[in-house]
Amino acid sequence: MMYTDNGKERCIILANYMIEKKATVRAVATEFGISKSTVHKDLTCVLKSVNKSLYKEVQSILAVNKKERHLRGGEATKRKYQELQN
Repeated sequence: MMYTDNGKERCIILANYMIEKKATVRAVATEFGISKSTVHKDLTCVLKSVNKSLYKEVQSILAVNKKERHLRGGEATKRKYQELQN
């Protein structure tokens, strides 16, 4: 798949948003109305060739999100069952 300048611009915008908000891939995708796959592809593949310093910052956020995802999942499940009991 070829990425145009718009694709390069998009990955920079997505990266800046993720860094600013410390957002997850899902949150970025929701905010910009695109798929999680597109966000992930832009931030892991395209961004590396466009802007190395942004890429490194995004990678650190992705690593933290991956490390914490089991905690977020547990909290979501807890809320789900609390709501079912009420």
